[in-house]
Amino acid sequence: MTIQQRLEAVRAQIPHHVQLVAVSKTMPEADLLQAYEAGQRVFGENKAQELSRKSENLPDDIQWHFIGHLQTNKVKYIAPSVHMIESVDSLKLLKEINKQAAKTNRNISCLLQFHIAEEDTKFGLDRAEAAELLGDSEFNSLSKIRICGVMGMATYTEDAEQIRREFRFLKSIFDWLKSSYFAHDTSFKEISMGMSGDFPIAIEEGATIVRVGSLIFGERNYNKS
Repeated sequence: MTIQQRLEAVRAQIPHHVQLVAVSKTMPEADLLQAYEAGQRVFGENKAQELSRKSENLPDDIQWHFIGHLQTNKVKYIAPSVHMIESVDSLKLLKEINKQAAKTNRNISCLLQFHIAEEDTKFGLDRAEAAELLGDSEFNSLSKIRICGVMGMATYTEDAEQIRREFRFLKSIFDWLKSSYFAHDTSFKEISMGMSGDFPIAIEEGATIVRVGSLIFGERNYNKS
């Protein structure tokens, strides 16, 4: 199957109210262009310099989502072009995003990443850390960032019920944040969860954004730059 055919097969499983992020990390620009020509406009990258390079070379109407763990010293590479940073897990990172966004006179949308999996290798906040972050006076002074929702990654497992529980837990965190901190903020509406192996479950549990890569682009070669 071609990239266009695989993309169409994925889209057929996604309701109109759910946004598809085509995870294009490690993929050559030619592959992204094939998806672009098939109508895809939202792409996800997890390396700052790779996102920066691709954003310079590919069409301007692409919306770039950063979906990987982001170090503060790498924010400057993506601030001019990123549409949304889905992986915010600290006030320190938010402050740097705000600083770099101000330099380019942009507002940057962000999602708070929560640790919902049983795997220690996953990054993310817990409820107490999120409450501390949102209650900090410095957070309220950040004028160039917009918190639009939450993101999480489920455990890599064949146990569909465990995955469902973890997605349901993230939805409960979203509901708690919405009622406690963002009740009057119409921008706070996104739940990014679900990847190639589990996005149908994520949609059933309330995802508004799904991140699908290998089902569209095929298996990755991580030796590529």
